[in-house]
Amino acid sequence: MSNNFGYIDIILLGMIAGFIILRLRSILGRKTGHEDKIYPGFSDKKFKEFQKKQRVNFENTKSNDLEGEEKVKFLKGAEIAYETIITAFAKGDKKVLKSLLTSDMSINFDRAISERDDKGIKSELTFIGMKNSSLEKYENLQNNIFATVKFVSDIISVKKDKDGKVIEGNPDLIKTVTDQWKFTKKKTSNSPNWFLVEILSK
Repeated sequence: MSNNFGYIDIILLGMIAGFIILRLRSILGRKTGHEDKIYPGFSDKKFKEFQKKQRVNFENTKSNDLEGEEKVKFLKGAEIAYETIITAFAKGDKKVLKSLLTSDMSINFDRAISERDDKGIKSELTFIGMKNSSLEKYENLQNNIFATVKFVSDIISVKKDKDGKVIEGNPDLIKTVTDQWKFTKKKTSNSPNWFLVEILSK
């Protein structure tokens, strides 16, 4: 009989323990695999510093360290600016160009458009698509930030004289063009806009 009571005690204790575990699980929840990682050995201060380093800050990061969402957003914006600038230049749209260029670059583009118009040359450009873009260099100098981007795109580019005769390019030929452009913005600016400051020779 004593042995039977011993077994009953063990079973009752097991049931009580199971009940307690279930109650704790319902109150505290269980791990799902989506919880934040815990880094043992870090003090609160060190852990906050670690978290800060994990965030990508475009304002003070070198190009070879710039990764993640901020880099993707920047390159997407640069691609849009590239397409807009080359298309506006072909159309001779000085107003659009002025909003995307530094003052010196705006003067250079205006001069090139005026010279083309004086000669009666018409430029036609069809942007087919961007094949690739990459951040080649990132510089944090004095009051300005500079970012050099390499673009590889497909375009159709043609120049015609005043009589409509093709003098440069082929309207039926898609060309792959590689360009390196340098963009800039002021550190103190709250605007997300960057401006083309230089077109680098390949």
